[in-house]
Amino acid sequence: MNKVFLIGRLTRDPELRYTGSNTPVATFSIAINRNFTNSAGEREADFINIVVWRKQAENVKNYLQQGSQVAIDGRIQTRNYEDKEGQKRYVTEVVADNVEFLGSKNSANNSNTKANNDEPTPYDFGEKDEPKGTDVESNPFADFGSSIEISDDELPF
Repeated sequence: MNKVFLIGRLTRDPELRYTGSNTPVATFSIAINRNFTNSAGEREADFINIVVWRKQAENVKNYLQQGSQVAIDGRIQTRNYEDKEGQKRYVTEVVADNVEFLGSKNSANNSNTKANNDEPTPYDFGEKDEPKGTDVESNPFADFGSSIEISDDELPF
């Protein structure tokens, strides 16, 4: 079984590219602190390369930035290629099946980032600048302006 679960922070902004068949692919790396300190009493980190495909790749590019915290569910993949000097290079990376947005760098330092910082977070969908609408493609969390009434009186039991 090849299954990986990781939680870490982006070390750089995601890079989005498109394959020859126009399939989106994003790459980024995350830093994960180790649970122990080294002999100097310092906590070390591991830096893991992540690859994500299709619509999720576009979402990662649009809503994550360096410092954002994410949870990754995926698999380890190894590949090799020949560099410009003819040397064989090996790459180990995690191909993400799911990327959960956990928080921004600012939210780790301040629980109320919107009060002190007008920078968008991964959860901002432009509510204050854009009118509410029904375009689920661009904003699946949009408020359509209508409420749903639920009553226990209508249950059959």
